[in-house]
Amino acid sequence: MKDEPKTLSAFEQSAQDVLSGKTKGWKRILPFLGPAFIASVAYIDPGNFATNIAAGSQYGYMLLWVVLVSNLMAVLIQSLSAKLGIATGHNLPELAREHFPKPVSIGLWIQGELVIMATDLAEFIGAALGIYLLFGLPLFPSALLAAVGSFAILELQRRGARFLEAGIAAMVFVVVLAFGLQTFLAHPDGQSIIRGLFIPQFQGVDSVLLASGILGATVMPHAIYLHSSLTQKRVRGTNDREKRLIFRFEFIDIIIAMIIAGAINASMLIVAAALFFKNGLNIEDLDVAFTQFDHLIGPFAAIAFGVGLLSSGLSSSSVGTMSGDVIMQGFIRRSIPIYLRRFITIIPPLVIIGLGVNATTALVVSQVILSFGIAFALIPLILFTSKKKVMGSLVNHPVTTIIAWIIAVLVVCLNVFLIYQTLFL
Repeated sequence: MKDEPKTLSAFEQSAQDVLSGKTKGWKRILPFLGPAFIASVAYIDPGNFATNIAAGSQYGYMLLWVVLVSNLMAVLIQSLSAKLGIATGHNLPELAREHFPKPVSIGLWIQGELVIMATDLAEFIGAALGIYLLFGLPLFPSALLAAVGSFAILELQRRGARFLEAGIAAMVFVVVLAFGLQTFLAHPDGQSIIRGLFIPQFQGVDSVLLASGILGATVMPHAIYLHSSLTQKRVRGTNDREKRLIFRFEFIDIIIAMIIAGAINASMLIVAAALFFKNGLNIEDLDVAFTQFDHLIGPFAAIAFGVGLLSSGLSSSSVGTMSGDVIMQGFIRRSIPIYLRRFITIIPPLVIIGLGVNATTALVVSQVILSFGIAFALIPLILFTSKKKVMGSLVNHPVTTIIAWIIAVLVVCLNVFLIYQTLFL
């Protein structure tokens, strides 16, 4: 008896129609939208709120160019990660396990788990802080509610990739609306925005430190691991032509997602510059920022800020949990149920909140921890994507590899500076 032909899902069929040339025009991009939106959540997590608002309140529009440069770097880094999954059918941790000695893989797994802990700390505290600001609940009960919300989002993942992508995209859209509204109400200065975007400058060591913080909060190691996982089996190319076509559409997905993430980060800094810097307010705590939004432009703006923070924290916490699963499965071929992982990872933030640690301080410390992990994800990514034996026809162009190494050196040096300034000065 012959095997029954495999029945494709509607999503798989639409993707195959694109690859075979049956679908024409702008509709060809639709089956490939989604992975970059999930990865981009890492670029607008609560750590970005803290660094961008601090930068805008202290230096006005001056560091906008850092947001722009960070976003351009993110486009290249995430495109390499997505391309790795498409070309090889494996994610970055899996390839590291195959190509590196076992002790190295175990070491990379341990540092990866530390990165996920720091990620969860930032994102979970951000969600709890959003509930605290919006509803006036004590921070610990707010954290418990945030935990319930994070489990609800994970349920979308159980229902399938498209459900999760739609849910994450909706939450990103909430953040877009929140900061779009705030930008409109803040009445920023257009000429100052242009100068800030296109005239690189610093003003003392503290501005360099904040620039490093912006970069560290933007280029996130767990997003590098995750993106390769999101593309490795989503749409499979059977030959070089199909793989190149898949990557072309995924790159469009990355461009759209990174433009949105970059616009959100820029609007955070712009709003802080237009309101706090203009009025001589040096804002470092998010709860103080919430109060000042209410005072300077009204309760609606404060509510928008709180809703944006809550949406960012919940969506990014779920993405962090997914990344943790990819890291464990890839580096050591072990996995635990994702709900159990979520339960384990909410314990440290609950303990920190229960001890009364300042939420914004915890966010800043988490960014320092994340800085340690960037090199361990970025350097293997460049090594693998530069090898034709690994990547086939999707191997990096030599110019791409050179630019990627320049970015890696810059990112690592700035993060070493950030760690040194934070811990030793």
